[in-house]
Amino acid sequence: MQQIFKYIRSFYEKEFNLFYFLLIVAMLAVIIYLNYWHGLEKKYAASGKTWLAQFGGYYLLYFIPFAAAFLLQPLFFNNCSYFSNTWFWVILFLAPAMFSFRVNFNFHHSLITDHWSAPQNIFYLRSLNWVVRVVVLLLPVLLIWWLKDKGNQPFYGVKKLDNLQPYLQMLLFMLPLLALAALQKDFQSVYPKAQFLKNIQGSRWQYIVYELCYGFDFISIEFFFRGFLILALASICGTHCIVPMACFYCAIHLGKPMGEAISSFWGGLLLGIISYNTASVWGGLIVHLGIAWLMEVAGWLALVRR
Repeated sequence: MQQIFKYIRSFYEKEFNLFYFLLIVAMLAVIIYLNYWHGLEKKYAASGKTWLAQFGGYYLLYFIPFAAAFLLQPLFFNNCSYFSNTWFWVILFLAPAMFSFRVNFNFHHSLITDHWSAPQNIFYLRSLNWVVRVVVLLLPVLLIWWLKDKGNQPFYGVKKLDNLQPYLQMLLFMLPLLALAALQKDFQSVYPKAQFLKNIQGSRWQYIVYELCYGFDFISIEFFFRGFLILALASICGTHCIVPMACFYCAIHLGKPMGEAISSFWGGLLLGIISYNTASVWGGLIVHLGIAWLMEVAGWLALVRR
């Protein structure tokens, strides 16, 4: 854990500006307020009548905090020459589109519903959704790496870690927080994700397959946020890429319990700092995937108690 604390201290010394962080926190507070009190995501992003309208709604939901965090930086930092870099603008506009496309990708649904009959098609639809969307998100990331960074670094984040112990310790630290979260009604309404299988009398193997597919999705999340958005931008804007990534990461959690959305910014910030310093996503993947499966366990235990 000492090495992680060193990373945090180094980030604080290089990047921390009180007024910039206050503006970022205020911006996210407004977005979270609009979402959980006025239905920002449900009314304006997820309610599009056409596929294109829904894609555009999610694009704006992700682009606005991501871009605002970058565009505020020249007010507080002197070294913002990256605004003249073409790849910076490509990634700024393209990354939210890539994730919005992933969220709204449903072109495989008819194939699944035609092949499997109800209610079992629900299992195949939800399980394969996780896998398909990993491919949909990472293919353009792979293309950008090939065009931009193939000669400069291995694929974003694949570098091997020297020590797994700090990340396992972080998981242990999260246990009491997860236990507390499991007591909240909004948490219980979402987790466990696999509880829909009770309604279709799912078998044990279906529970296992679904949880594995659910976990597989976190590979794309880590490689996109802590791999692509950190390591593709690190050579362009240094540590300035970490806070905008965490804002974007917070925005994708707006459909989840409010406590999870709030904590996602700070968790994204921490994992972004680690990725920036290690050039690896494996530590973040251990923590993120471990938390996800622990949340599933906590959700099941909460169900048993009810």
